Amino acid sequence: MGGGSYSVDAAVTRSTHYASMDTHQIFNQRNINNAMDPNGLTVRESRDSKEHPSSLAIILALDVTGSMGSVPHHLVKKGLPDIMDSIIKSGIKHPQVLFVGIGDHEVDSAPLQIGQFESSDELLDKWLTDIYLEGGGGANAGESYLLAWYFAAYHTSIDCFEKRNQKGILFTIGDEPPLRNVPKSVLQKLMGDGQYENMSASVLLDKARKTYHVYHINIAETASGARTIVHDTWKQLLGDNLLVAQSRNDVPGIIAEVTKKHVKPVVTVGKPPKKEDIIL
Repeated sequence: MGGGSYSVDAAVTRSTHYASMDTHQIFNQRNINNAMDPNGLTVRESRDSKEHPSSLAIILALDVTGSMGSVPHHLVKKGLPDIMDSIIKSGIKHPQVLFVGIGDHEVDSAPLQIGQFESSDELLDKWLTDIYLEGGGGANAGESYLLAWYFAAYHTSIDCFEKRNQKGILFTIGDEPPLRNVPKSVLQKLMGDGQYENMSASVLLDKARKTYHVYHINIAETASGARTIVHDTWKQLLGDNLLVAQSRNDVPGIIAEVTKKHVKPVVTVGKPPKKEDIIL
């Protein structure tokens, strides 16, 4: 996947169309989309091509429980064009973005939803609006952000790392701490036939970090996100890779700024890099 190009103008026009629509008019509200169901999934690929010779894999894993359904709503109405425009202007010419929907594997019917790595505005819009906003979650210890790490570690294949030793970038976004463990029975139910084991958040984070720079954006404007225990739990796990958004409106700018840090210049010996030579 990953063909096509991103047109900011087309994306802005589409976002303007969404401006007067509420969440229920834009997003899938019925059940998980079959194309995003992880059951039977083997791998999602981010590949270089003639059109995109230096792809960068970016995963945006959105908490879609309870109040966090407003984050994908903001992204589709305004945030995604801002993110992509800033990333491209930063010198990353070929970003390939994949959307993940995150729920709660202890109580929800669809705790993990997986899109495809895409580059075009039309397809990114499609995958984002195909996310099932289950709106669940429970009065437990957190949400299933660790499933995004599991997916990235075991079910993605990305050329930026495999060809250029350039890690992809993974953001989880929400207002709860991560659940600490996922039982093998849950993984088998989610993913289908295979060999599984009980896995901890810390182990899955370490595995994801082998191929991705892993960040979490905590939405501090909600009652949950403002809790000290939420901040401290993430800080213990991620250190400086915990990012705090005082408002969900800040998410696009945070993503764009972090992504800019991972631009790699290609330098010819004896010559300074030209602007057009800044690639991944």
